[in-house]
Amino acid sequence: MTIDLVTFSFALSVLAVILSARAFQLNNQKTEAIANGKQFESTPLQLQAYERLVLLTERIALSELINRLYQPGISSLEMKQLLLDNIRQEFAYNTSQQLYVSQLAWDAVRNLKEQEIMLINQVYSSLTPTEPASVFTKKILELEMAQPEGSLRELVTQTLNREAKKIM
Repeated sequence: MTIDLVTFSFALSVLAVILSARAFQLNNQKTEAIANGKQFESTPLQLQAYERLVLLTERIALSELINRLYQPGISSLEMKQLLLDNIRQEFAYNTSQQLYVSQLAWDAVRNLKEQEIMLINQVYSSLTPTEPASVFTKKILELEMAQPEGSLRELVTQTLNREAKKIM
């Protein structure tokens, strides 16, 4: 009886090892399938992020901001604050998109934001705070129109488009 019990225990142990190995194998296959599925699911999120960043570049374009925010009768100081606040809010609203885009794309968008802020401050420093916003916005638009065809906004938009097309 003891030999049969030893043989039975050995066979049971071997069976337990085989079942454990099979369970481990199935678990790994399931994990790989989930990982592949998540990778597939991230593509729409990446494309949406590029889309939102393209929209951001358009929304913080100075000509777009001026058209949207200009109010007759306000001072250049008030207009400057409106422009800067709006750029910062738009950017802050989209900061989470950096998780889904390349570092190059995110740096390009961030540099565009900084350039727009710098341009606003540069133009404002040439005026008095009480000058009307119309003078301030006119100077900004003149400077923007004087930029060559390859403005930073155009380059950023092209970069975002090119990277999004690689994903598609």
